[in-house]
Amino acid sequence: MADTHPAYLALLEDGELGRRAQVALDSLAQCTGCARRCNTDRLAANPASCCRTGRYAQVSSCFPHLGEENCLRGWNGSGTIFFAHCNLGCVFCQNYDISHQGQGREVTSSELAAMMLSLQRQGCHNINFVTPSHVVPQILEALVLAAENGLRLPLVYNTGGYDSLDTLHLLDGVVDIYMPDFKFWDSTVAKELTHAEDYPEVARAALHEMHRQVGDLEIDEEGLARRGVLVRHLVMPHEQAGTQEIMTFLAEEISPDTYVNVMAQYHPSGTAQQHPDIARSTTLDEYHTALRLAREAGIHRLDTR
Repeated sequence: MADTHPAYLALLEDGELGRRAQVALDSLAQCTGCARRCNTDRLAANPASCCRTGRYAQVSSCFPHLGEENCLRGWNGSGTIFFAHCNLGCVFCQNYDISHQGQGREVTSSELAAMMLSLQRQGCHNINFVTPSHVVPQILEALVLAAENGLRLPLVYNTGGYDSLDTLHLLDGVVDIYMPDFKFWDSTVAKELTHAEDYPEVARAALHEMHRQVGDLEIDEEGLARRGVLVRHLVMPHEQAGTQEIMTFLAEEISPDTYVNVMAQYHPSGTAQQHPDIARSTTLDEYHTALRLAREAGIHRLDTR
């Protein structure tokens, strides 16, 4: 396996990683860790937070994922840790049982660290935190333990894009690869389908900060992502996502070299059937139109799967 030199090792050596973990954990007492800023005491028993998560993260699954982008999965898989619950409320979520129904179990920091180290032993190319926005304190706490015990893999922050700038600042120099969704451009659509009217502006600000930290995606000679931003954009029926506006934003305000995965796999899950505009799958024509719009906007690094 190639020597990856993940970013967090420098912070571990000078004690900064541990300091940030403690700052993040202390913030749980009046949580503003994600863009919801609900101010809930998540250290209390049965907290009424938007994410329905308390002191400890809940993990749904942990395994080498061979279905991610080629630059992440490589030949041994991306080491995914799926967290239960979510700070968004997408009515169409394709992991509805995990994000809405909370399928998973609470894990201590030691258990979470052990998961990371197990994935490394299995030969995974990275540690891929899926839906991490509401559990950054718990991730940082576990990362200290994992790194002290030999974790040396790059970290992937696989997020819905609804991230607070304060939390992203804590992750500066920690995360190697940011992989945000950019779901919707229109606030009215976002309000209906994610219960977050401010999603578009939050996602734009988050992308600016992510790119400031790690830049465009860097892929090594073996075809593996090592550092940078990889944006996912799910094509929605009836142009609900605002693909043209999103691609123009990425090309003009982030970078024309932004690596983008335009995804065609939308199908109505969760309660999507209750929303007429998204009650069917995306068509092949809609997908090809989205690819054309991306290229016309100036995005040329498109995932080729």
